[in-house]
Amino acid sequence: MERKANWYKLDNAAKIVPSTAKGANTRVFRITCELKEVIDPDLLQLALDETIEEFPFFNCVLHRGIFWYYLEDSDLKAKVELENTPACLPLYIKGHKSLLYRVNYFNNRINLEMFHVLADGTGAFMFFKNLVTRYLVLKHDLDVDIKPSDDFSIEEKNVDAFRDFYSKQKGLKQLNEMKSKKAYQVAGEIDDNLLPHLIEGTVSSSKFLNLAHDYNTTVGVLCVALYIKAVIQGMNRLQAKRPVVVSVPVNLRQFFKSGTARNFFGVINIDYNAADYDGKLESIISKVDKDFKEKLSPENIEKTMNSYAALEHNLAIGMVPLPIKDLVIGYFDRSAKDGVTSSMSNLGQIKMPEEVSEYIDRFSAFMTASSQQICVCSYKDKMVFGEVSPYKTHKVMLNFFRCLTELGIEVELGTNDYDKELD
Repeated sequence: MERKANWYKLDNAAKIVPSTAKGANTRVFRITCELKEVIDPDLLQLALDETIEEFPFFNCVLHRGIFWYYLEDSDLKAKVELENTPACLPLYIKGHKSLLYRVNYFNNRINLEMFHVLADGTGAFMFFKNLVTRYLVLKHDLDVDIKPSDDFSIEEKNVDAFRDFYSKQKGLKQLNEMKSKKAYQVAGEIDDNLLPHLIEGTVSSSKFLNLAHDYNTTVGVLCVALYIKAVIQGMNRLQAKRPVVVSVPVNLRQFFKSGTARNFFGVINIDYNAADYDGKLESIISKVDKDFKEKLSPENIEKTMNSYAALEHNLAIGMVPLPIKDLVIGYFDRSAKDGVTSSMSNLGQIKMPEEVSEYIDRFSAFMTASSQQICVCSYKDKMVFGEVSPYKTHKVMLNFFRCLTELGIEVELGTNDYDKELD
């Protein structure tokens, strides 16, 4: 991580976040751990105080510079609170000096909410798994040396991996190409106060894996294919002329060796022509599988990674004052959204130390969006699909869950209190 005095440059993925955090898209994500017992807030506070010492970069505040946003060390202390407000409310407010994460609890749930400037889902989970592990160690008087298996040194956690692995390419060209295709847009009645509406569906991980095997595909491909089917079910004949495009964040740590807890991800777009759907899921799976294999090739992954680094390494952009950058990045962001129907982020199987695993029921994740975004994660035999949307109903996700039940997968549903429609 590049550091001068007590301030830090944003990583390349984080550079676009403050400029695009508007309205319902607060760029705040939530990850949750549901335990098998009620939370002790005092012990959770103690666990947080100890855990943040290993992730000092997360205890920063965001400032506006002349050319870029930057982070500064802070002596502010995060306070664990009982959850009493809607999820994923803004964490960054212009002109306010505040931390960019919060930890709260309700009954047996621990929630971590974080502004995307600090980390991606994988990086946040590094912090969260340490927090939950430390809490359970304190709660049940376990060995103090118990830590998650993916724990790294402070230096490794804080490194800007984009800078480590960047190679000069025409990344800006790829950013421009992201806005070229007009995709089908999910619509709905927007919440008057732009509050995020959450829904989560829990299924059996083993049954979903077996279903993927039945279709001779992977869990990731099946998730996206089922979502595309759910979208098509809500389209009329005129709308079917537009492609369904699902944006899929890719954890770059799988391709470049890094233990960073900061942002280190790329994005691939999976597109499907709704008019090609013949009523059989296989017709979607074959196209999605082909796209995954092509776009996850080493060459394309490096291109995706470099597209984020291009913003920093382009001298012309670097010299543009921040207010103008905000406008330009906002334009690219809106144009890119026109080319995407929705996003689906698969955080994979969450692994915890064996000594604490018996106290944990499940994990879940949610990411705000101007339309909707789905996050998927699994713990033992509980696979959770979490969706956030400013829409008052969840028509596409309910179609998605109906598709699962039709295939013999039982779904346990939950949602936030002010959204009542689960029929």
